[in-house]
Amino acid sequence: MKRRLFLEQAAMATATLAAARLARGQDAPGAVPTPQTQLKGVTWDKAPCRFCGTGCHVQVGTKQGKVVAIAGDQLADVNKGLLCVKGYHVGLALYGRDRLKRPLLRQPDGSYKGITWDKALDIIADRIETNAKGFAFYGSGQWTIPEGYAAQKFMKGGLANNHIDPNARLCMASAVTGFISTYGVDEPAGCYEDLDKCDVCIMWGNNPAEMHPVLFSRLIDRRSRGEKVTIIDIGTRRTRTTEYAQHYLQFNPHSDLAIANGILHLLIKRGTYDKAFVEKYCAFRAQSSPPTLNGKAITFDEFKKSIDKYTPAYVAKISGVPAKDIEMLADTFGNPKLKVTSLWCMGMNQHTRGTAINNLVHGVHLLSGHFGKPGDAPTSLTGQPSACGTVREVGTLAHALPGGRVVANAQHRKDAEAIWNVPSGRVDSKPGYHTVKMWESFSTPTDKGGDIDTIWVQVTNPGQTLPNRAKLFEPSRKLKDKFLIVSDVYPTATTREADLILPSAMWVEKNGVVGNSERRTQQWFKMVDPPGDARDDCWQIIAVARRLFDRGYAGMKDKDGRFLFRVEEDGKEVPVWDWKRYYDVNVDQRLFDEYRKFTRKKHKDLAPYAVYVTERGLRWPVVEQKDGTWRETKFRFASFDDPYVKKGREIEFYHSTSGDGRAQIWFRPYEDPPEKPDVQYPFWLCTGRVLEHWHTGTMTMRVPQLRAAMPEAYVEMHPADASRMRISNGEKVRVRTRRGTLELKAWLDGRGRPPVGSLFIPFFDETLLANQLTLEDYDPFSKQPDYKKCAAVVERIG
Repeated sequence: MKRRLFLEQAAMATATLAAARLARGQDAPGAVPTPQTQLKGVTWDKAPCRFCGTGCHVQVGTKQGKVVAIAGDQLADVNKGLLCVKGYHVGLALYGRDRLKRPLLRQPDGSYKGITWDKALDIIADRIETNAKGFAFYGSGQWTIPEGYAAQKFMKGGLANNHIDPNARLCMASAVTGFISTYGVDEPAGCYEDLDKCDVCIMWGNNPAEMHPVLFSRLIDRRSRGEKVTIIDIGTRRTRTTEYAQHYLQFNPHSDLAIANGILHLLIKRGTYDKAFVEKYCAFRAQSSPPTLNGKAITFDEFKKSIDKYTPAYVAKISGVPAKDIEMLADTFGNPKLKVTSLWCMGMNQHTRGTAINNLVHGVHLLSGHFGKPGDAPTSLTGQPSACGTVREVGTLAHALPGGRVVANAQHRKDAEAIWNVPSGRVDSKPGYHTVKMWESFSTPTDKGGDIDTIWVQVTNPGQTLPNRAKLFEPSRKLKDKFLIVSDVYPTATTREADLILPSAMWVEKNGVVGNSERRTQQWFKMVDPPGDARDDCWQIIAVARRLFDRGYAGMKDKDGRFLFRVEEDGKEVPVWDWKRYYDVNVDQRLFDEYRKFTRKKHKDLAPYAVYVTERGLRWPVVEQKDGTWRETKFRFASFDDPYVKKGREIEFYHSTSGDGRAQIWFRPYEDPPEKPDVQYPFWLCTGRVLEHWHTGTMTMRVPQLRAAMPEAYVEMHPADASRMRISNGEKVRVRTRRGTLELKAWLDGRGRPPVGSLFIPFFDETLLANQLTLEDYDPFSKQPDYKKCAAVVERIG
């Protein structure tokens, strides 16, 4: 099937046809001149799509202060002019009828009253001055790089408080710990071009046909050109990705660790692993006691002995995958003539053994030598537009500092204090609370140890996404001394419970820089004004900081007594905390260029802000050449492309945890999940996304076309289970777990087909909160909860 046809079918015909008619424009720096008929009076400029972590570029058409047209950017390497259904409709996400337009304060009777921004800033400053140590900031991978950097500097450089964490803790933290414990540094070594070069692409528990359709289309498009590309789908339910796969391996939930160990076992037993690659570039690792992220070194013989029991028969018994398919996977990785790329997303990350399965898939690639060449790569994908650029690179995590640093490292703290020009000792050495612990503390009475009393939420919706909502979110709303501040663009499950609501600008209503899943940093300019009194999240942070500074709060002063976020133009301070003056200068540029100073230590070098203005993004490390130009890096750790690999070395893992330039191949044993089906709760329950909606649907449910295409959540069941229980298609049923209950319609033989004894519920619907059901157990290293498996029961209603 041709790539464009695939995307047109995945989207809606009306959206695709409308996008095809759009013109591209004339004088903006990011505009694409074309011979197409021009839309009169429309100005065009570039921006990355607002939704997932793919980083597709769009052309945004504006007229009379509104976004009026969207088209795929033909000059963008990521998507080459194509978009998915959400991308074609991204402009409409700005114009829902219920946009938040002014600050709102909850009254004693539970109603909301409009207040001024001055009053709102005073309320936040009062909470901080009263108890700065009990203040927490909760953001996401939807923060732009400058926004996340401002929040990071505000908390760790200003308040000396490390209680800042993102909702990305819930979606890609295990990928981070997997990369760091394998290579010593985060993020994929390859890039999207691996999809154009691989002979085999393996999906490890993900569904890119719906979740990353533009990337998946690159594989489909190759088939239309007569190329052979084999797709292997390893999953717990059939999806649209399965329809395009030559092999579907259905495994029992949580047993992916056994499958990966089975491949490693056969590679060694058969002698088909890449001996030369392993001897030159790899070391072996196992868990230490007590457990640590870096574990302990072991020998090859110890590794071999550890995985000896993972025979095809043993793995088949645990996983349910036939032994012949385990052997097929080993044959694939054992063939040096093939180029093999692995992709994964939430299936491996939202896992109580998330770090372990990430380690194992990296280990399969390293042991087999399928690494360091175009088409040979283990690659994690992300779900948010800047989960990589902001969370992972800026480091908006409770334990992290910008540029791959951590608060526990004295030199790293010194680096940050020097760049921020704050007194020595300002940055606290103790990590803050990760997401689950943060919200657990917020929902615990103060006299019982709940030491977080105020949380400021930006660009995320924890009321709908935190696991086990009844434990982590709802109790705080009954505690009088707990105060919830929420900055958002629309009413959500979180704003409805907030004490203070702040209206935010969105996407092209502000400047922005983000970083996508292939290390590509992308920039755009503000194109339209936000509605009413909505304001940029970055401004909100700086304005609160200034309010504290004006009150004499020491943390908002640098060591020279100047404002922590001081911005100068021609030697004079610009009052960017005054909303009327915020766009007198480009605050994004000032913050980004300051943040650049952090990026070289871990070889995540970024070019100056001005370089990105004329580019469709650049993949780091971006290194300046002798002629003054800037060169991106597509493939890390490989001498043919990475400038930091020492001369004479083909491959070098220059941040190796073992200090010898080697990557770590881990032994990670299979262990049972924390909760399994039983007599009382006989079904497996998995949660996830759908094609039409993004995350909690805050934006996409405001797009009429997307809402009409998928108006409500549902529960997928196998027809045999439904028949046995006398449940018909579309009938409302009750789904219960040990944590909560949800009533929703059953969908039989839909686009996803779970096996007997298994259920699937998407979480986009704010009227049907799937997080009432999910458990909060998390990976011991990444602290990422498991949304993909818990025990449930289905009941007929009436």
